[in-house]
Amino acid sequence: MDYQSTRGKVGGIPFSKAVLMGLADDGGLLLPAEIPRLTPGDIDALGKLDYRELAFQIISLYATDIPAADLRELVDRSYAAFTHPDITPVVHKDGVFILELFHGPTLAFKDVALQFLGNLFEYLLAADNARMNILGATSGDTGSAAIYGVRGKKNINIFILHPHGRVSPIQKLQMTTVTDDNVFNLAIRGTFDDGQAIVKEIFGDVDFKQRYSLGAINSINWARVLAQIVYYFHAWNRVREQTGCNSIDFAVPTGNFGDIFAGYVAKRMGLPVGKLLLATNENNILTRFINEGDYSVGEVRPTLSPSMDIQKASNFERYLYYLLDGDSAKLAAWMQTFNETGRLPRDEALAEKVRRDFASASIGNDRTLETIRDFHAGTGYILDPHTATGVATARVLAEGSRPVVCLATAHPAKFGDAVQQAIGQLPPMPQSLAGIEERESRCKIVDADTQKIRAFIEAHAL
Repeated sequence: MDYQSTRGKVGGIPFSKAVLMGLADDGGLLLPAEIPRLTPGDIDALGKLDYRELAFQIISLYATDIPAADLRELVDRSYAAFTHPDITPVVHKDGVFILELFHGPTLAFKDVALQFLGNLFEYLLAADNARMNILGATSGDTGSAAIYGVRGKKNINIFILHPHGRVSPIQKLQMTTVTDDNVFNLAIRGTFDDGQAIVKEIFGDVDFKQRYSLGAINSINWARVLAQIVYYFHAWNRVREQTGCNSIDFAVPTGNFGDIFAGYVAKRMGLPVGKLLLATNENNILTRFINEGDYSVGEVRPTLSPSMDIQKASNFERYLYYLLDGDSAKLAAWMQTFNETGRLPRDEALAEKVRRDFASASIGNDRTLETIRDFHAGTGYILDPHTATGVATARVLAEGSRPVVCLATAHPAKFGDAVQQAIGQLPPMPQSLAGIEERESRCKIVDADTQKIRAFIEAHAL
C-alpha cells in the first residue's frame, strides 16, 4: 500500500516512510493511494475477532511493508497497557450505546492510537538506526497520550505545545508530571490553533524538518487515524450483537476532525454506518460547514470541553480531498485561499454531498451541563463534558430508526470541575490519577512565537 499527499506533489510512499514523514513535504496530509473495500462477509468475519486481532487485521491492510509477526507484536504490546479486557467496551445507557475509549494510560481516546504509534516509532527507528524529534500541539488529551506513548523510548525526544491556562488541571498535570529526559512540555501564551500553526510552519520548512528528523504525532500522522478506524468496527459488531441492527449511527465529539474522519474511512471501507453525527461545542466551525457550507475561522472561545476549543481543524484537509473527488490542484488552491482569508469557498452542491454522510449540532456550556446532570440522574452514569456534547447531539439529530453509538472520549475525572458543576459532586478518581498533584512537574512557558520554538528545539533535539 502506497501513500500520497492530498496536495498531489508527494506520492509512492510506503507505510513506514509515511509514518515517519508525518506531514507531507508539500504541506499536505498523507492518505493511502486507495481505501480497501471489504465485503459483508469480510466484515462479519472481522466481527468475530477480539480487539487485538481485529486491530491487527485492519492495520495490516494499510501497513503492508511491516512483517506480519512484527505488526502483531506491536499491536499486542500497545493494548497490553489498557485496563479493560475489551480495550474499548460498549455500554448501553438510556437508549444510547457509549463506546468507552478511556481505558488507556491517560484516560482518553488518544491512547488507542498513540500507544500503537509510540511503539511503531520505536520499531521503525531501531530498524534504520535512526533518531526522531517529535513535535506536536495539543488542546489537552493528545499531549499526555503522546508523552505516555514515547516516554523513555530510545532515539526519541518529544516536544509538546499546549495553550497555557486553557487545558484542564488534570490534563496539564498528566503532561507536566512526566519528567523523563526525552520529554519537553512547552506551554504557549496563546490558543491551540496558535500552537498548531507553529507546528505546521516548522514542518513546512523541509530543511529544518530533515535536519532535526522531525516527526508528527498529532492526527496529521496517518497512523493515528488508522488505529482509530478499528474501534468503529469493534463498536459496530458489539451493537449489532445486542440489537440485531446492521446499520448504526455514530455520534462523535470532535474539534480537529480526526476521530470522526476515522469513522468516515470505516464507512468507505464498507462498514454499514448510517450517519456520522458530529458534535461541537461553541467553537463550531465544523458544524457551520456541515449545516451551512460556511468554513470560516472565528475567535476561539474557552468552554467546558477544552479539547474541542479549536477553530482550525487540522485533519479536515483529508476529508476535503475526498469531497473534491481527489482533485489535488483544486484542494491546494482552496487551502491557499483559506490560509490567506480564513475561509473556504462556499459550494452548495458540495454542501449537499457533505450532508449525505454527516449531520451536526453545536452544544453550548449550559446544554453540556444539563446533559451531564440529566444523564446521571437517569442512569447513574457520569459523562465527561466532551462526551456530553456527543450524547446531546445524538438526542437532537438521531432519527430513531438506527441505534446510536456515542464515542466517550475521556474519563470524567479529567474534567472534575465541569462534572461537579453539573451533578454537585466530583467523579470517582481512577487509581492512575491518585496523588498526581504531589508529583514533580516540569514545564516551560513561552510566547506563541515560531522562532522561539525553533530555537528551543535546536537546543534540545537529539
